[in-house]
Amino acid sequence: MSISVWQDGVCLEIKVQPRSSRNKLVGNQQGIWKVKLTAPPVDGEANQALVSFLADIFKVSKQSVQILRGETSKLKLVGIHGISPQQTAEILNKLADKK
Repeated sequence: MSISVWQDGVCLEIKVQPRSSRNKLVGNQQGIWKVKLTAPPVDGEANQALVSFLADIFKVSKQSVQILRGETSKLKLVGIHGISPQQTAEILNKLADKK
């Protein structure tokens, strides 16, 4: 599953790598998007950083980004309200190409 329709937005599978040197979308491997975050996986800091990072790149509010599954795991299912699958694919592919 790469990008799927969810309510009034999209749903993404994301693998998080905490404690990285900077926040960055790394790419897609087997339908799972990899995101590097500077925040440590302590007290939900990495989850908050992921929500902020996704809200920034998709230009939606933080309230529009929800972690649906995987709050305590590196592998997360994230729902994002207010964006189409086409817009999502364009943004993700553009960022993934900036390696």
